[in-house]
Amino acid sequence: MQNNKKKIHYGSTVKACFIGYIVQAIVNNFVPLLFLVFQSSYQIPLSKITLLITFNFFIQLSVDLLSAGFIDKIGYRASIVLAHVLSALGLVLLAVLPDMLPDAFAGLLAAVMVYAVGGGLLEVLVSPIVEACPTDNKETAMSLLHSFYCWGHVGVVLLSTLFFTVFGVENWKALAVLWAVVPAVNAVLFLKVPIYSLLEQGEKGLSIKALLSIKEFWLIMLLMICAGASEQAVSQWASTFAESGLKVSKTVGDLTGPMFFAILMGTSRLFYGKYGEKIDLNKFMKLSSGLCIFSYLLISLSPSPVLSLLGCGICGLSVGILWPGSFSIASQVIPRGGTMLYALLALGGDIGCSGGPTFAGMVSSAAGSDLHMGILAAVIFPILMLAGGCMLKKSDRLQKTCGNSC
Repeated sequence: MQNNKKKIHYGSTVKACFIGYIVQAIVNNFVPLLFLVFQSSYQIPLSKITLLITFNFFIQLSVDLLSAGFIDKIGYRASIVLAHVLSALGLVLLAVLPDMLPDAFAGLLAAVMVYAVGGGLLEVLVSPIVEACPTDNKETAMSLLHSFYCWGHVGVVLLSTLFFTVFGVENWKALAVLWAVVPAVNAVLFLKVPIYSLLEQGEKGLSIKALLSIKEFWLIMLLMICAGASEQAVSQWASTFAESGLKVSKTVGDLTGPMFFAILMGTSRLFYGKYGEKIDLNKFMKLSSGLCIFSYLLISLSPSPVLSLLGCGICGLSVGILWPGSFSIASQVIPRGGTMLYALLALGGDIGCSGGPTFAGMVSSAAGSDLHMGILAAVIFPILMLAGGCMLKKSDRLQKTCGNSC
């Protein structure tokens, strides 16, 4: 009976974390749907509006870097509640500040800054909170957790599109406030659910100096950077391939391409979350890296736009396990990493998420705006992912924690 009570308790924590990743999907994917609205309503150039995404990323990256000491000082519960409050507040301010301030763009920028801090904290906090829960299989729990970001992304696009169709895009401010309800409610849930510690009582996590001295840490950081880059180098360009492959408008392409990618990525994470107990994580990640390499070659070398779009979907399927799998391997190899480890892993992932599409875009520009050449060059990321996984398998630390199963 005691074990059942404990399972019920940590089950509520895990469910709150699932919603936490949906919140992160909301703050990352809602504003891009409004770019044309901002352009027409506030007469802001589109080139300036796209800076909102760069700014959002920069703030989250800064939070990844600076949050470890802050989180350990005020505690996980206060930090995760604060993350949700800031996410909700930022979404509400998005609807209010552009009309209140003399410069509408400054209002948008301020709102993005608030919810970006919340999103950055969520990225650092949610995974270690789930990792600390006494679940039976942490790798499957982590994969299932990260699938909720994908479902959140799909939900934001679908429900927002439905709202705009029924009520009109001019009522986007009401929708922003409605989306703010999700983090507000989840903040209340996190005030009540049990939160477990990553470390034993009295035990301290490793310092950044100690982490940097571990060679396996650098390999795991390579995995995180390549996981983020492999995912976003294609995801960011998925709408372009949808437009050319299906001969549809930009609006339909924006919906179809990224959603196709996100659904298959979420399916991969859901599959491992359900059947992962029977699957070797290290082998599954290497197989996924190989499939990712194939998808990049299919996208970049296929003469058919439809096959290139199919390659985008295969890429989504292949990258699903790379990010959560790298988190799980890190917790196995460096069990005393503490908050600092997860903050640095989030930092590495975000660097990859920014660097991957940037690298692909730069190569494409140098090749006369040929996106296929950019994707072909970016195949280096899944190749490095595969190489890093093979090198990590030979590490003494991984062998000690996994035994022969690795």
